[in-house]
Amino acid sequence: MAAVAWWLAAGVTLALPDLHEWESTMALAQVEATLGFALLVLALLPYRFSGPVTRLRYWGPWLVALGLVFAVWEVAVAKFGWLPRPFFAPPQGIVDVYLEDWERLGTCVLHTLRLWGVGYFFGVTLGGVAGTAIGWSTRAAYWLHPVLKVIGPVPANAWLPIVFFVFPTTFSGSVFLIALASGIPVTILTWSGVASVDKALYDVARTHGANRRFLVRHVAIPAALPHVFVGLFMGLYNSFAVLVVAELLGVKAGLGWYLQWATGWAAYGNVHAALLIMALMCSGLVTLLFMVRDRLLSWQKGLVRW
Repeated sequence: MAAVAWWLAAGVTLALPDLHEWESTMALAQVEATLGFALLVLALLPYRFSGPVTRLRYWGPWLVALGLVFAVWEVAVAKFGWLPRPFFAPPQGIVDVYLEDWERLGTCVLHTLRLWGVGYFFGVTLGGVAGTAIGWSTRAAYWLHPVLKVIGPVPANAWLPIVFFVFPTTFSGSVFLIALASGIPVTILTWSGVASVDKALYDVARTHGANRRFLVRHVAIPAALPHVFVGLFMGLYNSFAVLVVAELLGVKAGLGWYLQWATGWAAYGNVHAALLIMALMCSGLVTLLFMVRDRLLSWQKGLVRW
């Protein structure tokens, strides 16, 4: 079924005439047909290749749906123009953007990764330290908990006027916004994880001569890691939600800057291409974070359910 869906998309792309000339229509149809053939080959693999076939069957409904979506997308935009240009771009229009503007997009991706990486690193580092302190120390909780209750509910975007005034450069201000968006959930979930550690674990460690530092580093933090990773996932999504706004502060490159630049020219195909890259970046980072979590929490296998 998935192969048929992608062959249908290829047939629609190639057989029906385009309302406007797109350079990559033929190439897109060839890619869709090749994907359909590859799916058919995978489905016909012998039993000893049952692993890939099983994974293919799991994602089968999604592959069918994506093929049908591409076919409908082609018909509605490129073939009959039911959705008006330039607000809606066909698939080959987005492919044209990647082929023609790949150098600028690549530069913007690198700048965005640099900005996001610095902001996320500071956010999760400071958030982890603050959350551990609140969950472990009543004195730290006395001073930091009220501050967290005041700052936490305020969206990171609302700090823009203060950012413009306080920070000397647009890059540092953008880093602050991303760090704030990612650090708050990490702080809250780390605090919750440390505070909920079973006290019996501390008692057992103390009977073996553990001091305060050992209890924090080797008992509290490892036991709180499932909560910490929930905060890391939430912080990652929050940081990407703020990323575009952070890059509108005046940086000279980045996907947020690219979105603003393309919108100013009414180049909505470029906008859609940049949004797709951001979605793939976020999805890839989430997948990477899942891999790190599964490796670090392998000793808790069976306890972590998501």
